[in-house]
Amino acid sequence: MAEGKVRIDKWLWSVRIFKTRSLAAEECGKGHVKIGDMHAKPSRDLKGGEIIKVRIPPIERHYLVKQLVARRMSAQLAVDFVEDVTPPEVLAILNDAKAFGFEVRSNGLGRPTKRDRRMIDKMKDIDDKNEE
Repeated sequence: MAEGKVRIDKWLWSVRIFKTRSLAAEECGKGHVKIGDMHAKPSRDLKGGEIIKVRIPPIERHYLVKQLVARRMSAQLAVDFVEDVTPPEVLAILNDAKAFGFEVRSNGLGRPTKRDRRMIDKMKDIDDKNEE
């Protein structure tokens, strides 16, 4: 299953970091994918053992290339070819963003009213005071 040369966009798609290969190539082109501190073009060939940094807002994830693969595979098999080595302090930022991110509203309720907004703000102020 291991290949001699694999393009970075193909590998990112194969190990399921991106949903489509064209999306992986687009993100490489935008400069959201780095190897070391250099932006990676979609056509760059990968080597085993490299660390790839992928910007997925609000953080930059780090992936270790365990093995090269050119074919897309199931998620259970993909873990044998990639390892997430994102530092814990960066993952903490992600957890904070999820905790204080979007408000959860049931479908069909529409936008919050002025009264709803006041209640949401009041609840957030109470939570902020408890954390201090």
